[in-house]
Amino acid sequence: MSFRPSWTGARSPRPRPQRSAASSRIWSKPRMWRGMAGAAILVGLMTLFLFALSCRNAGSAAQASAPLAFYPDIEPIIFENCAQPCHHPGGAGPFSLATYEDVRARARQIAVVTGKRYMPPWPPEPQKPPFLGERRLSGDQIERLRLWAEQGAREGKRPQNLVRSLPPEGWQLGKPDLILNLPKSFTLPAEGTDVFRNFVFQVPLSSPRYVRAVEILPGKKNVVHHANLLIDREQSSRRLDEQDPEVGFPGMDVILESSQFEPDSHFLFWKPGTPPSVEPAGMTWRLDPGTDLILNAHLQPSGKPEIIEPILGIYFSEEAPKFFPMLLQLEHDGALDIPPGGKDFVVTDEYPVPVDLDVLGVYPHAHYLGNIVEGWADLPDGRRQTLIRIHNWDLNWQAVYRYQEPVFLPRGSVIRMRFSYDNSADNVRNPNHPPQRVKAGNRSSDEMGHLWLQVLPKGGADQRIVLQETLMRARLGKYPNDFSAHFNLASVLQSRGRAREAIEHYRAALAVRSNALALNSLGTALQEVDQFEEAAACYRKALRLRPDYTDAHYNIGLLLLRAHQSERAIAHFEQVVRARPYDADAHNDLGSALFMQGRVQEAAVHFRTALRINPEHQNARDNLRLAEQRGR
Repeated sequence: MSFRPSWTGARSPRPRPQRSAASSRIWSKPRMWRGMAGAAILVGLMTLFLFALSCRNAGSAAQASAPLAFYPDIEPIIFENCAQPCHHPGGAGPFSLATYEDVRARARQIAVVTGKRYMPPWPPEPQKPPFLGERRLSGDQIERLRLWAEQGAREGKRPQNLVRSLPPEGWQLGKPDLILNLPKSFTLPAEGTDVFRNFVFQVPLSSPRYVRAVEILPGKKNVVHHANLLIDREQSSRRLDEQDPEVGFPGMDVILESSQFEPDSHFLFWKPGTPPSVEPAGMTWRLDPGTDLILNAHLQPSGKPEIIEPILGIYFSEEAPKFFPMLLQLEHDGALDIPPGGKDFVVTDEYPVPVDLDVLGVYPHAHYLGNIVEGWADLPDGRRQTLIRIHNWDLNWQAVYRYQEPVFLPRGSVIRMRFSYDNSADNVRNPNHPPQRVKAGNRSSDEMGHLWLQVLPKGGADQRIVLQETLMRARLGKYPNDFSAHFNLASVLQSRGRAREAIEHYRAALAVRSNALALNSLGTALQEVDQFEEAAACYRKALRLRPDYTDAHYNIGLLLLRAHQSERAIAHFEQVVRARPYDADAHNDLGSALFMQGRVQEAAVHFRTALRINPEHQNARDNLRLAEQRGR
């Protein structure tokens, strides 16, 4: 038997059943019919949609043509951006916008200044992350104000449940724990240019306290443009205050002296419309006995003499700080030499970030020739992070800007600033007519270009020391003979246990100019490397420059005590406790010198005083026990 292929069989191919073919044709027609019906329905729906849209557009046109009303269209815009921050009775604005009548009387003026974005004042351009408290009107809000004014400024019907609360007079944070007043008032002249005045507030504390908030009552808000609060731990501003017959002393920018590395870390600022801020949890700051607070105020004459009586309110906390922010400064004032007529003179600076950090806030500063102010960071991955950009700088609206969320900058980022200046006759804020050559300086007719950043370094140790060292080395790269840079770098190096390097920079600072603070600090560094005679010579030189310099008196007293010259040491320690009766160490050391002289009862008095000031002072406790045993 042979195998036959299947295709060779006798059977013919079976025809496809007609039913299947018929079935295919029957089902094809309904599908075509449904598609046509869908198209017909779609056409109908489109017709209805277009009809509805035309009706809606007609309604919108009718609505747009209907006059806007103060209630409800305009009032929320005015209240949130104008009345609440500044334009209310007792506020910083020159007139009130708290009522419909107030706003109606100035409707056209409001439309003009908002249309030009002159009001409300918010110079920074939009960015991410945004700043806290932004008062930037949208295009729609500006258009509403314009239309409302054109249409006659109708009132509309005030909602019955509308309740508006304006800022209270006096303390917005409640009654302060400590209120500071000036010994006398300052009289602002009726006429003339802007006045920059520094008022010294002495703080009556007997022990250190932690501060959670400061509220500034500037006095006459209509003439105080803004104010900064500075912390003077060395009372260095008192001498400037004493040299001026009026209360306070002049100057737009103040340089404070400090004998130890303890960088300023907080923006303490008052500006019209800016509510007082409470420090975030864990970011209180220490206020020591003997510390002065300096209110650096920008005052504007009003056409009549004004009595200025600022008041400070201090709010304490029992919580010690857990986080320690720091202020970084970018600047290149040494490059500021702006020729007359120059329209785009540019100054830049940069700072490579040596540690991971968060940027919490920013404060740009220039004077009247400033034009475009920019700060940003180039990140290690190539991205650019905007920190601030102001296209039309106006000194009158400078402010501290805090971010809604911290801006993280990883190590290796480079912070940059670029400030441009317009010294042409076209600059309406140019103080010189015709334009003059302008260089860096503290007068308002001089110029500056500073970008301050409040940063919070990340990491276990105090990374502020790393930041300060790199900042000062960068500054010395720009200004090799800068006294402050050498001194600050030396202070940081000494705090890091590098006394011999510190000595070099203290001496470099003193080569620039003689200074009691630098001489005293050099003496302490020399003591650390056992060069006691040279240290004593530095203290004596410091006292020749400043006979009342308590730190130098204290340090030379310690050297004399160490050399068993207790009688001479007593005179220096007595000088210290007269000037600083709250100094527990000075009382303890004076007691030790008295004890060595056999004046045991007097010594015990000072040991007890030291313990009242600081109950944890173990040396004073041990010394008192010894004195009591000797006195029996």
